[in-house]
Order: sequence, then structure tokens, then C-alpha cells
Amino acid sequence: MSAGGSLYVGAVPSDGEGWFAAAFGPDGFAEAGAHEGIGACWTHYEETAARILVGAPIGSVGADGSPRECDELARAVLGDRGHVVVDPPVREAARKRRYPAAARVHERVTGRELAERAFELADAATALDDLLREVPEARDVVAESHPEVCFTAFAGEPPAHARSTAGGYAERMRALAEFDRDAPPAVQSAAEAAGDARVTVHDVLDALALAYTARPGPAELRSLPPDPPTDAEGLPMAIHYRAETPLIGGD
Repeated sequence: MSAGGSLYVGAVPSDGEGWFAAAFGPDGFAEAGAHEGIGACWTHYEETAARILVGAPIGSVGADGSPRECDELARAVLGDRGHVVVDPPVREAARKRRYPAAARVHERVTGRELAERAFELADAATALDDLLREVPEARDVVAESHPEVCFTAFAGEPPAHARSTAGGYAERMRALAEFDRDAPPAVQSAAEAAGDARVTVHDVLDALALAYTARPGPAELRSLPPDPPTDAEGLPMAIHYRAETPLIGGD
């Protein structure tokens, strides 16, 4: 990934609508804000970002229909929380507007059912897919991550509670604060930057987890798997995280 810019960005599809992004610069937290889509997010950061980690799938499974290795490894890392990692729809299915049609295509290609939660990622995944296929320079900057894997790397163990619960919020905040003592004010600043946008506190924490992972600092930027395969379009299929040691053997 390129290091041409000065900002390190984490961007996630919002629980409300659009995307929410947070960025760190050389001196710490730099900015945050809501964007209509990943295309608008890229336009905002293309001249200034050294790295953008996104919380949506990059790359589609192949004709054999086997799951992406990065998703299987992430589920293994998360243990009981592994269900939060879903297999994304195949490229053709992701472009269907309705779940029944997407499910039929996905099952025909893969031989497996398409989870409704996975279909909810279809718009974000398709927009990201279009960006990386149509804007080659974005491939040097944009890479995939997963907030729950990042929190696990920061805390040394998977979250015990769902992010929507009070306990889940507390343990994710604690994981960020243990990674960086300046995390609490960064969270507050990012939340204030959301303004009137339909952004949840979970979006803010997730975006910051990805931004901390993207930013050079403690530990090493790693990926599941360590040598990512590419899909038919040449897009790498990997979930990135930052840790002193691999989260799983062989990584």
C-alpha cells in the first residue's frame, strides 16, 4: 500500500446510511465525518490518505464457490463471536436489488445459502468493488479490515458482548484506550464530527478501530491470511489488523 499521503483512515458502512470515516495524521486525531458512499469518501481522501482500511469485503469468491480464506480465519480468531463475519455475496449476486434474486444466484454459484445479513453488505461491497476496479490507484491505498478483528488484536481476546450492548461498548472503548491513552478524546471528537448524520456510536468506534489499525504505531500491520490470494479481478482478499504477534498460528 502507498505511503504518499499523511492521513490514515478507517471507513465503515454506517448503520444509518452512507459511510463514516475517521482519520489520524502525524500529530494524532485529524478529522472524521459522514460520506454519501465509498466513492465520496475516496474523493475526500484520495490526495491525503496514505492508507484507508474499510470495513466491507474486497474481492469475490471464485467459480468454485468456496468461502474466502480471510473470512474463515477471522471466524476462527473471534471464536464465539465468529458469527459476525459473514461470507459476502458473489459478485453477480451482490448486484441484485432484492434478496430472493441474490440468494438464488449465490446458491447457484456456491452451492451455499446467502445469509440475509450478508446481503445487507451488498451495496457497500459493490460500490467498493466498482471503485477498486475503475480507479486503479485506489488499489494502492484501500484495503479491507474488520472492526471486531481489530478490537480483538488490541485487547488480546475477542469481545465478549455484542457491540450494541452497554458491556460491548465498554469493552471496545477499553480496548481502544489500552491501545492509545488518547482514544477517549478521539472518540468524542469523532462523534461530534458526525453532526446530524445518521451515525451510531458503533460506527464511530468501528471507524476509529480501523483508523488506529491503519496508522503506523505500536505493533505490526498484519493480515489474515499473511499471503492473501486474489480474486478473478486481481483484488486481494485479506483482513488486516495490527498486533505484536499473529492472532492465529501461521499468520
